[in-house]
Amino acid sequence: MGDAAGIGPELVVKLFAKGLPVPAVVYGDAGSLARAAGFLALPQVQIQEFASINDYFQKSPAGLGENATTPATPGAVTIPVINCAPPIPASLPLGQVSKEAGQGAYAYLCQAIDDAMDGKIAAIVTAPLHKVSLKMAGVDHPGHTEILAQRSGAGQVGMMLLNDELRVLLVTIHIPLSAVPQQITHDNECTAIRLAHQACRQLGIARPRIAVAGLNPHAGEEGRFGQEDINIIAPAIEHMRQQGLDASGPYPGDTIFMRARKGEFDIVVAQYHDQGLIPVKYLGVDNGVNVTVGLPFIRTSVDHGTAFDIAGKGIADESSLRVAFELAMKMHHPGATRHPSAEGNLC
Repeated sequence: MGDAAGIGPELVVKLFAKGLPVPAVVYGDAGSLARAAGFLALPQVQIQEFASINDYFQKSPAGLGENATTPATPGAVTIPVINCAPPIPASLPLGQVSKEAGQGAYAYLCQAIDDAMDGKIAAIVTAPLHKVSLKMAGVDHPGHTEILAQRSGAGQVGMMLLNDELRVLLVTIHIPLSAVPQQITHDNECTAIRLAHQACRQLGIARPRIAVAGLNPHAGEEGRFGQEDINIIAPAIEHMRQQGLDASGPYPGDTIFMRARKGEFDIVVAQYHDQGLIPVKYLGVDNGVNVTVGLPFIRTSVDHGTAFDIAGKGIADESSLRVAFELAMKMHHPGATRHPSAEGNLC
């Protein structure tokens, strides 16, 4: 559900209210979702709490191919909620950072990770959390990606953002710009290229064409603007080519995204956060999705934040969350137009 004080609860309610193609449960706070249904004027939305994912399965005798719960009112939409954290106080103000919201967001995510690791759910789709709220709660992670990697024990993971026109995977993520050059290493470049290949394969692309952006202007222009592109990035690309991957570059960062958008490449490996994410988000956040690559399960997310400035106003657009949900289904079954309704396909 993400941060209870942000737009996450209303996005989730809107998503369920408009219908989902497969069963899903919410790791979140029942009271926050009920409050969102109230100010969204969606009386048909009913919230049903479960003590755990096992409790949900036990109370769903029809199986996952049918509606998991039976609404008390005809025409109602039931949102099953896994109760895995202390209730969020009803007095919690929307649009403000808080320790309680940070604690909740962390607990929801951790329980979902644990259940995914146990094979009880097929994918995790996340609404936004707030880094300051996490810090107030004593969580020493800057965001979803780092929590997912640490708790799952995945080790090497990558952040990919994509929309209908562009796919981008990052070499470095949430670090200061001044620290980026020190993280441009042979191993990090090879890992990013490998993860980009893996991500595309999960999306059903048989032989991904990977373009690697340079770190410096004009990809260093033969060493005039820095040595990283020549001494580190280019050798890493060649190494991965020898491993059988269709990688090329480094290309100037000011043109490679345009080339990929026109169809010349399937994915771009960008060297740092803003280099890669500005082109994707400039095309619009409504259809953008964040994917953590390299986990032992599927995780997708919205590509926007908690939007505290509009929380509780009922105007937040759930489009990115829906696209993230649909992408998770596609990654679970690449090439499938819809997720089969079968056991093990619960999001």
